[in-house]
Amino acid sequence: MDTFFLIASKTVWLLIRPETLLVALFAMALIFLWLGRTVAASRSLAGALTLTIVIGVFPIGNFVLNPLERAYSAQPTVTQPAGILVLGGAEDQAPDYAGKTAMVNDAGERLIAAMQLARQYPAAVVLYTGGKMALTPVAQGTFELGPDILRQLGLSEDRMIIEGRSRTTAENAALARAMAPDAEGPWILVTSAFHMPRALGTFCAAGWRNLVPYPTDYRGGKIREQIGWNLGENLMDLNIGVKEWVGLLAYRITGRTETFFPEGCG
Repeated sequence: MDTFFLIASKTVWLLIRPETLLVALFAMALIFLWLGRTVAASRSLAGALTLTIVIGVFPIGNFVLNPLERAYSAQPTVTQPAGILVLGGAEDQAPDYAGKTAMVNDAGERLIAAMQLARQYPAAVVLYTGGKMALTPVAQGTFELGPDILRQLGLSEDRMIIEGRSRTTAENAALARAMAPDAEGPWILVTSAFHMPRALGTFCAAGWRNLVPYPTDYRGGKIREQIGWNLGENLMDLNIGVKEWVGLLAYRITGRTETFFPEGCG
């Protein structure tokens, strides 16, 4: 299991994420004021405010998202797939006052695409892989928000294979590989478009073959069409894109993937 890697990656990302660095600039301005260094405080405040305005007006996250999202064709044609691999991360749980029901988050298109593919290819099994983010893996079968949503959307139980212990993309690949049935035909890999390069490379490194990337949940786009004040969404997209590039680098350095943008698993 990747417990140490999980802890290290979460810690490092907390420190280097763009919004953390932005807050650090404002904090530096305050520290300089306490120290009586008004010139340095003014420069730090001016830099932080300038970056905030730039991020709020311009979708600079697209610069880091677009190369990831355009690496693979959207809605590729597949011939007689053996199965559909759906990566978790699209599910969430409603609060207590709403009954703790399963619901989707911003990545919900993963589950929509999985259902569309399941109807298009009725002979293919659907392997859902993804567990609860925790320092220790949860027991198999105790975290099934994603599969519950697929059930509610009409996917029959006899077509589902559920891997509910993985906490990272590397664990997705390894644990799902151990559960996948031996069957001829390609497997369709469904995950968010920005996540597809790392996911495909990791699954290939874990021994998967004949994978067809099926990206969903596109978040980038044309920059000139998205100019305007939208600080929250622009900052979120920037965080997502930077995090994925950092993840790609970390996976490549640690041998969890063999290349940044794999062409396929053969």
